[in-house]
Amino acid sequence: MSEATALGMVSSSLRTLLTHELGITPPPDVTVLSPDETGGARRLNLFLFRVVEHPFFRNQDWEIRPGTPPHLTRPPLSLSLSYLLTAYAPNDPQTGNAAAHQLLGEAMRVFHEHPEIPEEYLDTGLLGAKEKLQIVGENLDPDGVGRLWSSLDEPFRLSVAYQVSPVQLDVSQAAQRPMPQRVRRIGVPDVRAPLDPPVVTEMSPVSATAGTPLTFTGKHLAGWRARVWVGGHPVVSEQLLGEDRFTAQPAGDLGPGLYEVRVDVSGIFRRTFLFEVTS
Repeated sequence: MSEATALGMVSSSLRTLLTHELGITPPPDVTVLSPDETGGARRLNLFLFRVVEHPFFRNQDWEIRPGTPPHLTRPPLSLSLSYLLTAYAPNDPQTGNAAAHQLLGEAMRVFHEHPEIPEEYLDTGLLGAKEKLQIVGENLDPDGVGRLWSSLDEPFRLSVAYQVSPVQLDVSQAAQRPMPQRVRRIGVPDVRAPLDPPVVTEMSPVSATAGTPLTFTGKHLAGWRARVWVGGHPVVSEQLLGEDRFTAQPAGDLGPGLYEVRVDVSGIFRRTFLFEVTS
């Protein structure tokens, strides 16, 4: 996002989310007021009480500014917004604040089921932003809650806190600098695949007793390195080949049955054979 008014847009988006997802009839009002401001008797209120720089994104490096590849720009100002969610409802002579508690619980359900503000509820100015606005519950210590309400000179009401982040504000064009010129490389050799790649064409024998050496033959094998696995266990590891024939020694304790023999020549050629261990 690029506008400094994004804080107000986030508050508006949270209000829209609650307005559309609350399952209580009749639906309560949803306000974005300070707790000491007058509102409806039956409502949910979102109060932005703290804005801090995001602890992770604050250390991001300069990045390429979209649309201007030769220039670098400072990373956006990334913020975390803390909201106090409070429910208001007329007190009942017998059940007291039960109606307000019901409103608060329903609002908490909405935020639990939508840990990320859905796109359809985002304010128009937030559409297309690369970051996703996450809603996470925030624990407030009792002393902090007490100081907050006492500073407002309002009687305490049961409330919960939520943090919305990251809210990113783009910096001005003045916070740019040219991208350093890259060093050109001249005379880099042209690396190509070998003209005649190595190929293993045959394994023998295909059936024998345990421990019988296996012989592999092929073409253009000299100068490459071979690896062989029998039944998933390595029996040849990085063997430098000097001709178009090499051997592998399976374990002598293999039980009767069929085993996969996998051959790899320098990562260029791979093939699987079947070897039968007879009793």
